[in-house]
Amino acid sequence: MAVAMAACSLGLHLCADNSLRALEKTIWGAPVLKVSSISDTTKPCYILHKTRLSSSRITIIPRATAVTDVEGGNQDETDTVPTPVVIIDQDSDTDATVVEITFGDRLGALLDTMNALKNLGLNVVKANVYLDSSGKHNKFAITKADTGRKVDDSELLEAVRMTILNNMIQYHPESSAQLALGAAFGLVPPKEQVDVDIATHLTISDDGPDRSLLYVETADRPGLLLDLVQIITDINIAVESGEFDTEGLLAKAKFHVSYKGKAIIKPLQEVLANSLRYYLRRPSTEESSF
Repeated sequence: MAVAMAACSLGLHLCADNSLRALEKTIWGAPVLKVSSISDTTKPCYILHKTRLSSSRITIIPRATAVTDVEGGNQDETDTVPTPVVIIDQDSDTDATVVEITFGDRLGALLDTMNALKNLGLNVVKANVYLDSSGKHNKFAITKADTGRKVDDSELLEAVRMTILNNMIQYHPESSAQLALGAAFGLVPPKEQVDVDIATHLTISDDGPDRSLLYVETADRPGLLLDLVQIITDINIAVESGEFDTEGLLAKAKFHVSYKGKAIIKPLQEVLANSLRYYLRRPSTEESSF
């Protein structure tokens, strides 16, 4: 499993050109884990997004240009649209962050996504594609260009996630109705909204004497990864590593967590679970939602 992660950085800044790139960051210490749309064809259009956290900055997410010929070829509109899946894995490789993207057989070469990740100050160090019954899996490992090490802060991890989802909606507009981001940034919003109360599931279990495993499943929303990490660290629980999956309208996260180097005791598990449920079940129309 992965080693303990470094400092958390909150307050995401993304710059709008044809891809996303990270601007200045404000780093502050905290243990951490392991977007497009209808566009105006005459001028760029931007959406301002302010996260729930008081320490967060303003995020600028570019509306992508509507694309008729999606990467990998035109798709028959009568086809069944597969569920987009984006997995960010901090556990399986000790030296790099592993990203896996699946959208049936529609993703193509992902060259624009690779270039967008480079604009975030990241290197793609290895990549492979494999097929199974669920489709074509594009799997690659990324590291920070300045250090050669895995991505170690939640701000940049969320930037990676938003970059991939933004590019997916841009080059595969048919994915818009399958993603939570499609409600605000996509060509076609999801046909049905996820009932947060029904979709939210939390479990906490021991994962050896020195850490616990926190599993969270809930309705996806922009900034969710940042907020989950902040809520956990606000009660002095360390997030050592984990995996964050975006599966259509849902987000699924597994965090290895500890308190003072030990597994979390039952009373603190209840505090953590209640804090997360309170946040996740708040109405999405609040300021924190987009």
